[in-house]
Amino acid sequence: MTSQPLKITLGPVPYLWDGEAWRDFYFRIADCAWVDAVTLGEVVCSKRHHFTQPFVDSVATRLAAAGKQVALASMAMVTLEREAALTRKLAQTSAMPVEANDLSALSLLAGKPHLIGPFVNVYNGATARLFAARGATRICLGPELPLTSVAEIIHDAPGIDFEVFAFGRLPLAISARCAHARAKGHSKDNCHFVCQDDPDGLAVDTLDGQSFLTLNGVQTMSHTCQVLLDELPALRDAGVSHIRLSPQHCDMNLVAEVFANVRDGRIAPNEGAARLRTIYPEVPFSNGFHHGASGADWIAPDRTARRVTA
Repeated sequence: MTSQPLKITLGPVPYLWDGEAWRDFYFRIADCAWVDAVTLGEVVCSKRHHFTQPFVDSVATRLAAAGKQVALASMAMVTLEREAALTRKLAQTSAMPVEANDLSALSLLAGKPHLIGPFVNVYNGATARLFAARGATRICLGPELPLTSVAEIIHDAPGIDFEVFAFGRLPLAISARCAHARAKGHSKDNCHFVCQDDPDGLAVDTLDGQSFLTLNGVQTMSHTCQVLLDELPALRDAGVSHIRLSPQHCDMNLVAEVFANVRDGRIAPNEGAARLRTIYPEVPFSNGFHHGASGADWIAPDRTARRVTA
């Protein structure tokens, strides 16, 4: 088990943001003292690639110069030849570590130091050991895993760094079809990039008007935002080395500061949660998966569960 402070990782932006806005976001992250590592790249949809690709080199250079560990992420689902070509090029030419989010990337990265992203299922220590033997140095576990499973996997796979998804809307599913485009009257091939109209995803309600899910292009995400603040000591004691913050449409520098302050004992978790609600005010928080409950639940420190629907 690790006794080192939890390091803070910023994951890839999951949404389609304007390329210059995406660049400026990461330039601000470069000045954030609380973020230790950053993973860049388009994970959701290859059609978005051209928005950010012109800025990747300058962003990576700026982040590295600021002392951040920088990695490039592969796509979460490869279905087209152009996506396979992008994955091959990334694996073969990247001077930075690559985070594999699809099994096709894993086969290309075998024997090279690389990371495993949360879209690759790692549900036991044997799988983690196999990936480590093939070159994986850090594994971001899926956000649906409860702490009991996280602790068991880490116990059974010593010598590997493990990362847990601590903040952000949860990635639930990804499809070859684009429900986001369909919801706005378009096909996937002629989507008009309508997902750019929703920089924090498109809310989906039930027929009863209850908030339910969030669409992000071909990806389905949770309506709620996972927040693991009270849970940080238990994650550290379980051997977790990194906590991942997934960029949402809010001030992520302040989010990282809150997590660092709670981690280091400068503020209490309840105060940290209150600050996060002012930073990201319109999205309810959840932590149910971590506690072995429904993912949309909010489990208070006294172990009472509450389903947030607004």
